[in-house]
Amino acid sequence: MLGARPTEQQEAGGRALVERRRVSIRSGHGTGKSAFLAWCVLWFQSTRFPCKIPCTAPTSHQLSDILWAEIAKWLRVLKERVPELAAEFDWTSELVRLKSDPAESFAVARTARPEQPEALQGFHSDNLLFVIDEASGIPDAVYEVAEGALSTEGTYVVMCANPTRMQGYFFDSHHKHRSMWAALHWSGEDSPLVSREYVRSMAERYGAESAIYGIRVLGDFAGSEDGVIPLDIIEAAVDRPIKPSGGHVWGLDVARFGADRTALCKRQGNALLAPIRSWAGKDTMQTAGMLKLEYDAAKVKPDVIYIDVIGIGAGVVDRCKELRLPVVGVNVAETPSVGERYNRLRDELWFNAREWFTARDCTMPRDDDLIAELTLPKYKITSSGKIQVQSKDDLKKLGVVSPDLADAFCLTFARGGAPLKVWSQKIKYPASGIV
Repeated sequence: MLGARPTEQQEAGGRALVERRRVSIRSGHGTGKSAFLAWCVLWFQSTRFPCKIPCTAPTSHQLSDILWAEIAKWLRVLKERVPELAAEFDWTSELVRLKSDPAESFAVARTARPEQPEALQGFHSDNLLFVIDEASGIPDAVYEVAEGALSTEGTYVVMCANPTRMQGYFFDSHHKHRSMWAALHWSGEDSPLVSREYVRSMAERYGAESAIYGIRVLGDFAGSEDGVIPLDIIEAAVDRPIKPSGGHVWGLDVARFGADRTALCKRQGNALLAPIRSWAGKDTMQTAGMLKLEYDAAKVKPDVIYIDVIGIGAGVVDRCKELRLPVVGVNVAETPSVGERYNRLRDELWFNAREWFTARDCTMPRDDDLIAELTLPKYKITSSGKIQVQSKDDLKKLGVVSPDLADAFCLTFARGGAPLKVWSQKIKYPASGIV
């Protein structure tokens, strides 16, 4: 379009939208989804009158900073190449309108949240185009509210997503409702827009068979029923607009050897305060000294710092006690507090972390390394009926990164002090049937 050469995947998406009117695209990262959606908006407004184009995504960031910014970019290109057509449009932070009749021809941005299911409701026109970005994260209630309009004559729908959730409307469009959609698959391995270095590095860090590689590179519904923490509930917590509350707790996972990293997590009740810090190649005394520096620099001191004492962690605990830091040694191999459910304490901590996310009243900054590590381990039910999470050693045997950052995060849930609230809801773990 306008001098930009679309990829074969984008060309196929355009043809499918014209021919089928209902297009659902599952995709890896960086394959050109946002550009494609921007082209769809401008194409539809340029070829149909009257027309209305509701555009939605799970977050305002996805709409304003990505999709709406992409539309603005291509309007600038249009102004350079076809100025007389560009002059017909008026762009604002929430609307793209036809100047000659802004009430009858416009695209509008509306964030879709569970408490705002009407994002796609109330639009009437001879020509409708629903543009749904990151569709996997859109609550089903939003689709249910709009279902009548989605199926009317003259209505087009295009939705794209990194397939993070193995259920819901978007998932069904590629499975049981596939006959109703042009269900397309844009793999990062096949896209000229995705660097080979990115593909290689993701395979090396997390394994080509991992869920994170399958979702973010291949664009597959690669989540596993026996994964401890699903990607979609982690992603939903990123930048969630919730005020931090509760006491401060830190978790320190100490590197044991080789390429392992020492990782420090800082959490305040319902909020992960910052991306997790990590370092490698430090001995016991150096690690204790770095923790002391972090503690002294903290504006709000933690109530407790939990440190894994397996390996050289015990030496760090001893030195930190001498430095009068509020440290507590945790042996993650010991018996858990819920002895009849978990094989060892580490398993319990991972599921405590899962419960923190599942409650959906928590928030965290964007930390892609942590997010990836949290999705790595799977779990199984032992012959004694207890839950056992994949160990670091088991993951390293598969050739993937050791989840040091994730283990530091899970340590903040030790001894029942870290959640700083009573979790009353019960969770059903998919493969176990245990609640």
